[in-house]
Formats: sequence, C-alpha cells, structure tokens
Amino acid sequence: MASLDFEQEKTVFSQYYDGSRKHFLAAKNTYIRIIVALIKRLGLDEVTKIEGRVKDKEECIKKFHRKYQSRLETAEQPYEIKSFISDLIGIRIVCLYEDQIMPLSELLQQHFKILDITDKIAAVESTEEFFGYKGLHMDLALNDATASAAKYRPYADTSFEVQIRSLIQDAWSVLDHKIKYKKSIPIDLKRRINILSALFELADREFKEIRNATTELMQQETVTPINEQAEDADKTAWQGTPSTSAKTINAFNFLRIAGHFFRDFEFDDFKVDNFVQEILKLHSGFTKADFHQCLDENLPIVKEFHLHFIAENPGRAFSPFTLIRHCLYLDDREVFGRILSKKIRARFLDWLNDLQKNPA
Repeated sequence: MASLDFEQEKTVFSQYYDGSRKHFLAAKNTYIRIIVALIKRLGLDEVTKIEGRVKDKEECIKKFHRKYQSRLETAEQPYEIKSFISDLIGIRIVCLYEDQIMPLSELLQQHFKILDITDKIAAVESTEEFFGYKGLHMDLALNDATASAAKYRPYADTSFEVQIRSLIQDAWSVLDHKIKYKKSIPIDLKRRINILSALFELADREFKEIRNATTELMQQETVTPINEQAEDADKTAWQGTPSTSAKTINAFNFLRIAGHFFRDFEFDDFKVDNFVQEILKLHSGFTKADFHQCLDENLPIVKEFHLHFIAENPGRAFSPFTLIRHCLYLDDREVFGRILSKKIRARFLDWLNDLQKNPA
C-alpha cells in the first residue's frame, strides 16, 4: 500500500524489483525481437543498433528521489516508487540519419500502445539553448491484439521506454552524460559545450545532405537510357569538349553500366567505390563511354573463357568484378596489365593464345 515513508517504499520497491528482474529481462528480449522483426518487414536497413537494458535498482531509486520524492511529500501524496519508473525496461534504436526517426516512431505507434511521447528534438530546437542531447522517447506497451496472444500474455502489463536517436545524437548523448555538474559550471564552459553541441547538430544535418546528394547523383545516372549515355559521351569527346568529372568513370555511372550487363547481381557500394578508384589509378581519363564500350566488346569473349574455367574448375566461378577485370585487361593490356594478378593473367593469356591457334 502506498505511503509517505521513503525508507519503507524503498524496501517495497527492492522486493518488487528483485522478484521481477527475470521477468523484466524476458520482456526486454521479447520487445527487441518484435521491434527487429517490424523494422526488417518495413525495410529500414539503415538502423545501426537496437539494444536494451533493465535499469539498475539503485538507479531507479535515485531517479525517484531526484525527480519526484520532494514534490510528492510536500503535497502529502502517498506513493509507490515503481509507479514513477517508466523506463525500468529501456530499448534504444539508433539510425543513421535524423529524418529516419519519425518513420520509426510511426512504425512503433502502429504496433504498440502509446503511453507517452517526449520529443527532445522539438524541445531543444524550440529554445536557444543547445545544451542537452536530442532524441525521441516513447513509453509503450503491447497493444491489445498482441497481448492477447499466449506467448505475449505474460507481458501485457509490462510497459517499456524506447529511445530513438540518430547516430550523431547517440554519440552526443554519451558525451553529454559524462559532463559533470552541468548546472553549476561557469558560463564560459557552458558556451563551449553549446558550441560543441551545435557542431554535432551540423554534422547530423550534413550527413543527411550528403546522403541526399549521392542519391540524387545515382538517380541522374538512371534517367538517360544506357545507350544514349554512351553516345552522348562519345559525341562530347568528338566535339573536343574538355574532359569533366561527369564524363569520367565514377561509382554512380559504374553501377549504372555494370548493372545493365549484370542484371541479376547486386553490387556492394563499398567494393564498387574501391574498384572504380583502382581503375582510375591505372587510367585517370577512363570514361563511362570507355567502360560501356569495353564491356560491350569484350564481355562475350570473357564469358567464353569463364565457361572454360568452370569446366576445368568445377564449383568455382568468377564474380562480375572478376569478369570486368578480364574485360579491362582485354581492352588494353598495357594500361590494365596490373588489373589481374600474375597467375590469373598468365592463365587468361594461355587461353587467348590457344583460341587464336585453334579458332572455333
């Protein structure tokens, strides 16, 4: 029964906590599994971290003492500590960009019962103070439909808190919690912290803008039909227009052209970026038109060699990257001599020589 005796309520809460800790851990793991499944279903693949914890017992008591005890006792309002700890079970979702926070929030609101929402992003942005981290906090519980299922019924009355942050917001929150005596530090230190906070916010915004710009570049590469791209590039070169970065091979037009020739293969962004740089180190003026022509003319021969290789090495096959390496080498053996390793190059040359001696 609720009382105004803090020591008594601490004892009651400790007994409640100790007796329920295994239940809290099981609930936390269940909620994480549900959230992971929902995010996968929605295809939000830029979520970098989903983790949970059960708040330490002493931390719960300290939080109650700090935030609620004085007010409740002044008003002579009896209390139970557990009623004021909404984040006993906490789950943190970290996404790459700030504009992914709201879609995640909407997803959770569709599948859980909303008890409370604290928008720390809006709270910080509505004031001139930068001090403090940003993020979205939601107090949730299982909705009636989910709670009615037998495997979720034990957790029907167990609420939890979800914090949704961008990667930058999460980094700032860690640092923010390490700053001691925030209300008492001198004004010059507060000003330095506010400057640092503003830099974190700027970084969050710039990462988002860079993502948008690279997405736009990729979209631009897909607007023009692949054949017209190559023709336009050849036409520009014939007219004597100076070479530009837009014409030179880059990750965006590489993906566009390679995707045309290897429609069933999903190219890894990072491998593409490194591979394009490897090409440009060997031929700094290599253009997207050169690349298109290289694959168009040489890929049939390289595929024939690939079939020969598979026949001699069952169970082994070339990746599209390896096929492209062979095409580049075949296109210009002097410039792209190092695009193939010595052993692979020798094997390819032997096959080419045999092909010339014994044409089909």
